[in-house]
Amino acid sequence: MKGLIVTADDFGAANEVNEAVEIAHRQGALTAASLMVSAPSAGDAVRRAKCLPSLRVGLHLVLVEGRPALPAAAIPDLVDGDGFFRTDMARAGAAMFFRPKVRRQLAAEIEAQFQAFAATGLALDHVNAHKHFHLHPTIAALVVSIGRKFGLKAARAPLEPAPVLSKIEPVRRTGAALLAPFARGLRRRFRAAGLLVPDQVFGLHWSGAMTRDRLRGLVAHLPDGLSEIYLHPATGPYAGSAPGYRYSDELDALLDPQLIEIIHDSGLRCGGFTDFLRPAVGAKILRQ
Repeated sequence: MKGLIVTADDFGAANEVNEAVEIAHRQGALTAASLMVSAPSAGDAVRRAKCLPSLRVGLHLVLVEGRPALPAAAIPDLVDGDGFFRTDMARAGAAMFFRPKVRRQLAAEIEAQFQAFAATGLALDHVNAHKHFHLHPTIAALVVSIGRKFGLKAARAPLEPAPVLSKIEPVRRTGAALLAPFARGLRRRFRAAGLLVPDQVFGLHWSGAMTRDRLRGLVAHLPDGLSEIYLHPATGPYAGSAPGYRYSDELDALLDPQLIEIIHDSGLRCGGFTDFLRPAVGAKILRQ
């Protein structure tokens, strides 16, 4: 049995992202999106999501390179002088691990982001984190303990099997290989807490460059079990967008008619995370 979740990260980052999410869900292969609750266009994202009842929406925790949910004065050790999260993940991660005061601020911020998501009225489909920061053991533990209070049932562990990528095009040792031991530990932790976690996740090595051919290839060569493919679609660059990311190409890949044909012909079961908590009801792409 093969299952597939196709997720857009950074929902709410900009109207260009939100528009792409809506188009890719209505007309393409997108089944889920991860919402940045404190991002500039979060309100627009929520309004669109409420018009797309088959779009499964989760929480994209932002704890680095972004805007917090709490006032800067409440989390002074997590933010810079402008009130934004620090960008040095190594130093921030060390402080979160070793300093109790910082851990308390971190817990308060994570809870505030879960609360902000709950306030949208959207059903919580899953959780993940910007820059995969939930690989950090302190963050992972807090996601489990705090998420439980908000009905969290599913999460991402970024474990990407390089042999599948090599079936599509030659790849050297990927950065995901260095993260693999931590991702396996995260998957064990989340599953031990009763959370649904996909068996494999694709999108790390080709982050920001998920072309039509790559996405078609991944779907055609999916391993058994539940897979997630995540992308960063947008209708074009936006304020704060990542240099070099091929946002419109990723949107184009999600709308590719040949991709839709491959999905239908393969008999894949498609949906959001929580759709796989229920018994299979046949192959489908969930969209309005």
